[in-house]
Amino acid sequence: MNPKKYKKLIKEVRGCSICMPHLPMGPNPVFRINPKAKILIAGQAPGIRVHKTGIPFNDPSGVRLREWMGIGEDFFYDEEKVAIIPMAFCYPGTGERGDLPPRKECAETWRSDLISYLPELEITLAIGMYAIDWHLKGTKKKTLTETVRAHKEYLPNGVLPLPHPSPRNNIWLKRNPWFEEEVLGILKKKIRNILKSK
Repeated sequence: MNPKKYKKLIKEVRGCSICMPHLPMGPNPVFRINPKAKILIAGQAPGIRVHKTGIPFNDPSGVRLREWMGIGEDFFYDEEKVAIIPMAFCYPGTGERGDLPPRKECAETWRSDLISYLPELEITLAIGMYAIDWHLKGTKKKTLTETVRAHKEYLPNGVLPLPHPSPRNNIWLKRNPWFEEEVLGILKKKIRNILKSK
């Protein structure tokens, strides 16, 4: 790894304003990265609370995600353990059905370069369809449910597709009890093994 190039990249991403004309609250890139991280959380885009605090998953979705992973905040927010790189780094605004989709410019401009600085990565949690689309690159199934159900196909490549932990997905979780019984067991075991290897 070239430390100078890495620091330059991080500085550029933190100062990014590519999407400024489309962001109702202006740019405020929220992400966490450290080359030592073994876990990558690939979410969607920050919500209003995350935009204001600058802390990713500082909301009910984050509480549920940490429960899914079987970890506390200390581990979750340790950049040397967990990288958090959403599909877009800034709050995109709200539409008729909730927050707008992540701006595409963000991933197109920065994502591959940032991930190239995660040489010790063991697992990527691809959360929601936008992250699944990018990280599974044409190998996903027709629906999110089918893709998550086929998780064993993707694990050998280090990717675990997940639904978004938002409370808005409570109905999906109730309709798919296999997710908690099977997928979360695999996720927690994987995280435990990574913890042991530290």
